[in-house]
Amino acid sequence: MTYPKPNALPWLIVSVAVIVLDQISKAWVLSSLPEYTAIPVIDGFWNWYRTYNTGAAFSFLSDAGGWQKYFFVILAALICGLLAFWLTRTRRRDWRTALPYALVIGGAIGNVVDRLQHGHVIDFIQWHWRDFYWPAFNIADAAIVGGAIGIALLGLFGGQKAGAKAQG
Repeated sequence: MTYPKPNALPWLIVSVAVIVLDQISKAWVLSSLPEYTAIPVIDGFWNWYRTYNTGAAFSFLSDAGGWQKYFFVILAALICGLLAFWLTRTRRRDWRTALPYALVIGGAIGNVVDRLQHGHVIDFIQWHWRDFYWPAFNIADAAIVGGAIGIALLGLFGGQKAGAKAQG
């Protein structure tokens, strides 16, 4: 009798942790931070700054009239579904693959919760240097970016190791 290899679905615990941290931080922001007012955390570099984003990264499609909310919810659902499917095909111990997928899933769902609950995403972390301000973001955004970087690095460097193992 053969048993299926353990897949990486337990890594979804990381996704749940991202969602919980993201939503707790946003609840704090809504109850504690004034809108559109910079509150320095590290003077000259990092502010708390409560703002909202109806679009995607860098406010992409933020002025599209409202349809973008549903577009981004559907897009996130498709991406999360695909990444969850890939987790079923990933070995449980393959953290270099599973962790980035789980981070993107958690971040995407964290922002979907905002879109469905508020109609926009709540952003509150603002980094800047002198007069250059990076667009405000949140924990979900940081998880998505971290996961995307991990996926890109896996694509650039991980495939060579997998190919070598398959041939050797």
